[in-house]
Amino acid sequence: MRKKWWTLLGVCGGTFMLLLDTTIVYVVMPDVQADLNAGFADLQWVIDGYALALAALLLTSGTLADRFGRRRLYTVGVVLFTCASLLCGLAQSPAMLILARIFQGVGGSVMFATGLALLAGSFQGKERGTAFGVWGMVTGLASAIGPVAGGLISSGISWRGIFLVNVPIGVLVALIVALRVDEAKSPFPRKLDLPGFVLLTAGLATLVHGLIRAGEKGWSENGALTSLVVGGVLLAAFLVVEARVAQPMFDLGLFRIPTFVGGSVAAFAMNGSLFAMFLFLAIHFQEVLQYSSLETGVRLLASSLAMLVASLVAGRVSTKVQPRFLIGGGLLLVGAALLLMGGVDARSGWEHFLPGLVLGGLGAGLVNPPLASTAVGVVDFSRSGMASGVSGTFRQLGVSAGVAVLGSTFAVVIGDRLRDGLAGVPGAGDRTGRLVALVRGGEIDRAAALVPEARRGTVERLAVEGYVDGLNTLLALSAGLALVGGVASLLLIRAADFRAAQQPKEPAAGPPRSHHRTEEFHA
Repeated sequence: MRKKWWTLLGVCGGTFMLLLDTTIVYVVMPDVQADLNAGFADLQWVIDGYALALAALLLTSGTLADRFGRRRLYTVGVVLFTCASLLCGLAQSPAMLILARIFQGVGGSVMFATGLALLAGSFQGKERGTAFGVWGMVTGLASAIGPVAGGLISSGISWRGIFLVNVPIGVLVALIVALRVDEAKSPFPRKLDLPGFVLLTAGLATLVHGLIRAGEKGWSENGALTSLVVGGVLLAAFLVVEARVAQPMFDLGLFRIPTFVGGSVAAFAMNGSLFAMFLFLAIHFQEVLQYSSLETGVRLLASSLAMLVASLVAGRVSTKVQPRFLIGGGLLLVGAALLLMGGVDARSGWEHFLPGLVLGGLGAGLVNPPLASTAVGVVDFSRSGMASGVSGTFRQLGVSAGVAVLGSTFAVVIGDRLRDGLAGVPGAGDRTGRLVALVRGGEIDRAAALVPEARRGTVERLAVEGYVDGLNTLLALSAGLALVGGVASLLLIRAADFRAAQQPKEPAAGPPRSHHRTEEFHA
């Protein structure tokens, strides 16, 4: 087998393992809570710590890969991720599991940032479209089987099995990449931009921490506000530094390319809309509709299977159809799907969501393969790691910001409903904050148990009504984000900005500049 196909196998294997752990973990949280005696905040950080590490380190990982070698960095990422998965499976306390998940996110950031760059350097023309189509199919497959696999493994073995299954996969992927993939790096790498490295990592970590905390504690909480302000200041300082240094780790000139801007907006909108909503839909299915984790995963499978089919189609036609039509059209479908899922009431069964889940999966499937190639298709080969890292950062920030903003909005809507409904109930108003926290997490039974038995029916009714009102609000907000992303993609992404990778000439000073040729697209 030719080495480029080994590259595709290694990248897809690592991507499968990486993305599986972003979806499989949701359905086992109750088991983790019982086994480790974890609180709800601990469960939040099991998920958010992983996303935080991914978002904070993706761009840095991509830039380091340009300098030190993409195969080398990818292999290191796989090893880190595999070791962290083992630690997750052996965790004896919530703190150990959270730290292992952060460690897992560090390895995942290296893999995610360098994987697309390895594919871009190994495939050209129609074969690149095929490779990215396969990659898109793998991302859809990982998302598809994640909830179902989580339910099966946790019921058949234990929640620890969802992490331990990564160990043999990780070992195999590391061997394939180390032994069968050619090294690739920039011929004229930039010097390590240490100030940029520190400011970007600290800024993103602080900002994402603020978004996560705001989702948990509220936007007016002092710790959340402090983190958001400090993160914003650090990122502003990063932009100033990058504009002044001779060889920045992030060339801000990329934002003068309309397609690069459009792709970044699309990445944020895609993950901040439908994918962020999956968390709330999963909780709704389990806590309000009373499905088990496995039953919930099976029902969400409708969206994932549609995503698989559309990803295959998008990969095959990506050399004939302009990317803006696939990306922009796909996001518009996602927005329409989220609107279609609106109008939920207390009597709505899971069938209400089915048409929207299928339509949303089709839209997401159209977006993912061309969006992946867009990230590296508008820059020369020497900066493909950087571009891949930027795209991944916007994706993870979309999830982190989406979950935080939607979660905070959810809490406000539920809180208003409970405060109004419990205003005349003696003693109940003092417990509204605790009730809101439990209901937002789907723990309606525990919330009802906090009030006297005579009032539990009232609390359960108000909780379900508040949850449904909140879900409708979130569906409308996420639909708006997807629609804005779709319009921006149609307006900004242009065929003329795409360039085939060529070896650049060595620059006299400053960042390397490359010579490009336009890649042809036919509508």
